[in-house]
Amino acid sequence: MRARQQGVAIVLAMGVVALAALAASAMMVTQSTWSRQVELTAGHGQAQLLMQAGLDWARAVLSDDRRISNVDHLGEPWALRLPPIPVEGGSLVGHIEDQQGKFNLNNLVKNGKVNLAYLEHFQRLLSILALPPALAGALADWIDADSEPQPQDGAEDSYYLSLQPPYLAANRPLIDVAELALVRGFDDNVRASLRPFVTALPRFTAVNANTARPEVLAAVVEGLDLDGARAVVAQRERIYFRNWSDFFNQLPPGLIVPTENISVSSDYFIATTRITIGGAQARGSALLAREKAGWPAIVWRKYP
Repeated sequence: MRARQQGVAIVLAMGVVALAALAASAMMVTQSTWSRQVELTAGHGQAQLLMQAGLDWARAVLSDDRRISNVDHLGEPWALRLPPIPVEGGSLVGHIEDQQGKFNLNNLVKNGKVNLAYLEHFQRLLSILALPPALAGALADWIDADSEPQPQDGAEDSYYLSLQPPYLAANRPLIDVAELALVRGFDDNVRASLRPFVTALPRFTAVNANTARPEVLAAVVEGLDLDGARAVVAQRERIYFRNWSDFFNQLPPGLIVPTENISVSSDYFIATTRITIGGAQARGSALLAREKAGWPAIVWRKYP
């Protein structure tokens, strides 16, 4: 009997030891996980601070550039991509991209009404990119202030309310091109095709002839085909346009270009930074407006 009791006691003791070992192991795992979380949180916080420093660098570069010259072209310091810059425990990468080298989608509407000239420009851009020109009408309806669909290919509240889930047309300018995902017909493939050529800026803007792609120039200069636009860009790469007349003189004879459609300077830029610190990474972008003296204002910023 006593031997049996001793056997039970030994089994119970072994069970207690096993439970204690499991508890200790669990505590070690928890502490290790917590330590890793603290490490990642600290790294992420440091990355955020460096990302803000990167944004301040971009603002300083653009401010200094405006102080030196009112002409913006791709040979200037702001247009150069930074190689990875070593920082403690990681690296920083950043670049600045001119947004007035792109087609401003908000130019489609002026004072709440559809700008028919720019509607045609956007239809040309869509055709050049082998996309349906009908998309222009749907986007104009999304931005304009009324609820009346365009006579051809429009889409207002009645269409969007029929979707699941239903929603209303914005009836205001785009804040970011990401909003195109909500507009009829602008699926993933369409948005991917448009992304290098379009932007959404808070006011009417001219296209910077010094930074625009040939597709954008062919869209906004009536009568200029894509081959002609490529020839203009090739000339620009040899010597940038110092003023509107420099650009106009490179066009085929007979073309008429409203001066408000073309510029050789820019006010809007997107600054993008990516920071890696240990196992943490932070990436952000900001739309900068350089409209007054001093550092550019931040229109919006995104830290995904």
